[in-house]
Amino acid sequence: MNDETILSLHNVKAGYGMSTILTDISLEIKKGEILTLAGCNGSGKSTLLKASSRQIPLKSGEILLKGKMLSSYPQKELAKTISFLTQMPITPAISVENLTLHGRFPYLGFSRKITKEDKEKVEQAMEMAGVVSFRKRDLRQLSGGERQKAFLSMVIAQDTDVLFLDEPTTYLDIGKQFEILDLVKKINSEGKTIVMVLHDLAHVLSYSNRIALMEKGKILALDSPERIYENGLLDTLFGVQGHFAEREKVYYFTSFCKK
Repeated sequence: MNDETILSLHNVKAGYGMSTILTDISLEIKKGEILTLAGCNGSGKSTLLKASSRQIPLKSGEILLKGKMLSSYPQKELAKTISFLTQMPITPAISVENLTLHGRFPYLGFSRKITKEDKEKVEQAMEMAGVVSFRKRDLRQLSGGERQKAFLSMVIAQDTDVLFLDEPTTYLDIGKQFEILDLVKKINSEGKTIVMVLHDLAHVLSYSNRIALMEKGKILALDSPERIYENGLLDTLFGVQGHFAEREKVYYFTSFCKK
């Protein structure tokens, strides 16, 4: 990770229709980092991802991508720079290989002809995501973990500098959650910037370079996992008691969210 800013938000206000969710958000996202958005339900995490990837319009403020206004990017150029994996993507009747190929669509010319480079990128993506062994299987026949790997394979094939992942471990059992998060770390090791939403606080602390803690559409704190843990804000916001097992080097929490 370096200190170069790849995406910056300045006084961003956004929401849906007449409803405002985000209020006065300012944030700089560093090239090559894993930034995790954490907060109770309704705090604006998913809305921040959508605003930052131009999925929804801004009510005010501005967002710069590589120093250029996000709003000025042609759609195809933007799709080569930012990819977005929603929390619960629709599961189409399609093979894993063809789903992965969808990640190459922003690069196809007018003829929609698949090039040698596209095929190589698809192979590399499936290999990284660990889906080669079931590449021909229908997406609808896969387990939750296999399906999520397939969607990540598509995102990898898209080969963008920035990846937005909205709760990539939702509804997966604990073993598959670790598999997906380890894959996220692997993608990040290729120099990709990742901004993701997670709910499991132990995962938030263990898989992030920085954490943006959100409450009521604002960023309450932005810091390293160590400092976020030490300042006790997680305990206060979520109504939990955090613990760090020194011997195992792992975080865990007790009690339940009071909100």
